[in-house]
Amino acid sequence: MDTVLAIVIVLATVLAMEGVAWSSHKYIMHGFGWGWHRDHHERHDRFFEKNDLYALVGAAMSISMFALGSPLIMGAQAWWPGTWIGLGVLFYGVIYTLVHDGLVHQRWFRYVPNRGYAKRLVQAHKLHHATQGKEGGVSFGFVFARDPAVLKQELKAQRERGIAVLREAVE
Repeated sequence: MDTVLAIVIVLATVLAMEGVAWSSHKYIMHGFGWGWHRDHHERHDRFFEKNDLYALVGAAMSISMFALGSPLIMGAQAWWPGTWIGLGVLFYGVIYTLVHDGLVHQRWFRYVPNRGYAKRLVQAHKLHHATQGKEGGVSFGFVFARDPAVLKQELKAQRERGIAVLREAVE
C-alpha cells in the first residue's frame, strides 16, 4: 500500500505542477519576474537565457521537498511524503525540459511534429509567443495545450480590447 500511495503522490504532484507552472508563468514570469523571463520572448543567439534561472527555482523546490522527507536531514521530524513530492517536482522538471525546451523551442533536438498532440502543443506555445511584451497572451501552461483555434480567437479579442500587441496578425 505504501508503494501505491507513493506512486499516487508522485503522479498527483506532476499534475499539480502544471498548475503551479501555469500560475507562476502568468503572474510571476509575466509580472514582477519579467526581468528574468523577457529574453525568452526575444530573439537572441545565446545558449542560456536569464529565463533559465527559473529552472533553479524548480530545482530548489524539489530539493527542499527531498530534504523535508529525508530522515538523514530531518531525523525523526522527516515528513515522508516530502520525498515523493520532491520526486514529482523533479519528474515535472524533466518533462518541462524535454517538452518546452526540447520540442517547442528545439534547444536539445530538432523535431517538428506535423500531427497529434505534439503539434498542438507547439502551436499553442507559438501563439503564446505571438504577443510583444508581458501584457496579454494565451497558453501559459507548458504541458497541457488548449485548441489553437480557440487561442487565436482569444488573442484577437485581446488585440481588439487593446490588451495585447501582436507580433503579427494571428487570425
